[in-house]
Amino acid sequence: MDKTSEINLTFEGVEPLELLGENNLKLNLLRKAYPDVQITSRGNVLKLVGEKKNTQEVKAKFESMVRYLKEHQELTAHTVEDLLAGSNLFESRIQAYTEENIILHGREGRPIRAKTRNQKILVEASEQHDIVFAVGPAGTGKTYTAVALAVRALKNRLVKKIVLTRPAVEAGESLGFLPGDLKEKIDPYLRPLYDALDDMIPADKLAQFIESRIIEIAPLAYMRGRTLDNAFIILDEAQNATPLQIKMFLTRLGPTAKCIITGDLSQIDLPRNQKSGLAQAIYLLAHINGIAKVELTTEDVVRHRLVKEIIKAYSKDQNLERHQDEQH
Repeated sequence: MDKTSEINLTFEGVEPLELLGENNLKLNLLRKAYPDVQITSRGNVLKLVGEKKNTQEVKAKFESMVRYLKEHQELTAHTVEDLLAGSNLFESRIQAYTEENIILHGREGRPIRAKTRNQKILVEASEQHDIVFAVGPAGTGKTYTAVALAVRALKNRLVKKIVLTRPAVEAGESLGFLPGDLKEKIDPYLRPLYDALDDMIPADKLAQFIESRIIEIAPLAYMRGRTLDNAFIILDEAQNATPLQIKMFLTRLGPTAKCIITGDLSQIDLPRNQKSGLAQAIYLLAHINGIAKVELTTEDVVRHRLVKEIIKAYSKDQNLERHQDEQH
């Protein structure tokens, strides 16, 4: 008989309620499957006491539950039952999900994948439509997923270039009063786009692409008067574009262009007297065949686990302020 073993498992990056279930429903499935192991939970620590062979099995199953929740953003009781019934079924499901959701392999072969249900919908929408509006709060992976799709299209030679643009509202779009040359002036506003590209393309190759203008990163104001064809174009932070700017941008597209427009309608930085063009464009163009809209929510937040709660708290406060304004 094996010696009694005690294991303390700490889990991070997932909500205990989502992992263990309402009233410990999913944890109790684990307990039922291993009646000879004493399983207790406190906070984000699971304590296992029992024969070594059994505690090691429970540890492996529990770690699979944590991994599945992190990758899928959900873990149903049915999935836990599959895991406990036979590892093959569960592992094949994880494998299929993982391979199916890889958009491309980034630097050093690291897989870049759609991590949430709505990110996956965004990937599918982009494959089926030439123009996609992706709207939702910060941290939901809108820009990152869009850039990954653009890089994949370039690697697969579906397009000849990538154009990444965003309105430089914080700089007043004129950019004239900022010190330094043009690149120094606009780079801070385009930094998130560079950061995403850095994850996906080796530094020397990226520098070469930017130098040869295969990848072009520029403020929205610099799109005027151009025709963008055989290109994958991303308009980021589109909530800060005026109706005229969005119309100007959309009418730049050539016959073989693909486009993703991202934005967060709760974070408009335009002056109070300026209307955002994003909501108007979504409303006006919703019925046109070939244009899709994908909504991402706080459930798609892939930053620190507290970001989701922070967004919800601010959203609640904004709704309360709006309600109070309406009453006055």
